[in-house]
Amino acid sequence: MNGMGGGMGMAAPPGAFYHRHMMMHMTFFWGKSTEILFHGWPGYNNSGMYALALVVVFLLAVTVEWLSHCNYIEETSNRLVAGLLQTLMYAIRVGLAYMVMLAVMSFNGGVFLVAIAGHTVGFFAFGSRFFKKPSPPAGFAKTLDLPPMSNMSC
Repeated sequence: MNGMGGGMGMAAPPGAFYHRHMMMHMTFFWGKSTEILFHGWPGYNNSGMYALALVVVFLLAVTVEWLSHCNYIEETSNRLVAGLLQTLMYAIRVGLAYMVMLAVMSFNGGVFLVAIAGHTVGFFAFGSRFFKKPSPPAGFAKTLDLPPMSNMSC
C-alpha cells in the first residue's frame, strides 16, 4: 500500500491525495465531480447540482462587489447606529469573500472562472463608471460605506 488510499500498489494521480476514499485535488482540474464549500456538495457526477454550485459561487462574488461599492448609510444618521451597521456590513462582506476564496480552493477550473466572472460583473454593475450617476457638486461627495477590498491591509 502506498499510503495514498490507492490500494493494490496503484499510485495516486500527480497533484492529488486521498482522504477517506475521496480524491482531493491540489492542482487545478476540470470536471463536475468535486466538492465545493460543504462535504458532499455538489456531489459526484451530478451536472445539475454542479451548475447550481457555480451559480451560487457567481452570486457570492457579485454580492461581495455590491457590498464593496454600496453607500446606503446616510451621513446624517446616528453615529452609533451607522457604525454598527457599517461593521455588520463589513463582517458580511468579509465572510462572503472568504466563502468565495474557499470555493476557489476546491481547485475546480469552473469554480475559478465563475468566481472571476462574478467579481467582474459585480464590479461592472456596482463599481464602474458606466452605471454611476454624475458626481454631486464639490463639497457634497459621499464616501462609500466600506473601504474597497484592495485597500484592506493589516
